[in-house]
Amino acid sequence: MTSVRPPEPNELVPLDYFSPLDLASYFNKDGPLEVDLGCGDGRFTLEMAENYPERNFLAVERLLGRVRKVCRGAERRGLENVRVLRLESLYTLEWLLPEGSVDRLHLLCPDPWPKVKHHRRRLFQRPFLQAVQRVLKQKGELLFKTDHEEYFEWCEEHLGEFSGLERLSWEEDEFFYPKTDFQIQWEAEGKHLQGLRARRVV
Repeated sequence: MTSVRPPEPNELVPLDYFSPLDLASYFNKDGPLEVDLGCGDGRFTLEMAENYPERNFLAVERLLGRVRKVCRGAERRGLENVRVLRLESLYTLEWLLPEGSVDRLHLLCPDPWPKVKHHRRRLFQRPFLQAVQRVLKQKGELLFKTDHEEYFEWCEEHLGEFSGLERLSWEEDEFFYPKTDFQIQWEAEGKHLQGLRARRVV
């Protein structure tokens, strides 16, 4: 008989993986919802949650070791506004997040899949943008960063062809936005990250 893994503190384990989440039942208080797709070690999510205690944060990550790290980090910091979901990002957007439920969606340093034969695996393309448009509230925002120049251009092109989101300016230090573990590593190597910020318009 297969044993069921007990959930980590702050882990969001859906009762049904085929129906939209009742988000209010997983967070202790109402507030704007921010979603961090592919949250890695959770540095970004945890710092955001500390700086914006009035907001709720859902970190999405498919790797169990990272999920455990983020959950335990939130517990150590006493953050009651963080939940962590172990699942694929696109599936979460398409099937679990309710329509019009997200205020800000973050996609930071995803795998650029640099080889041409692997471009079909890139997350940032039309099905992703359609799912983003569905889950964002009116005027909700998508924030994206990458250190990969060609992938950034790919994302600019796909965003420009998609009418459901309009691009916004994003000045450095315009608002509090901590660095991810990947960003710190790459900047130490002399790499520069580029960002896209877009808002739902329809």
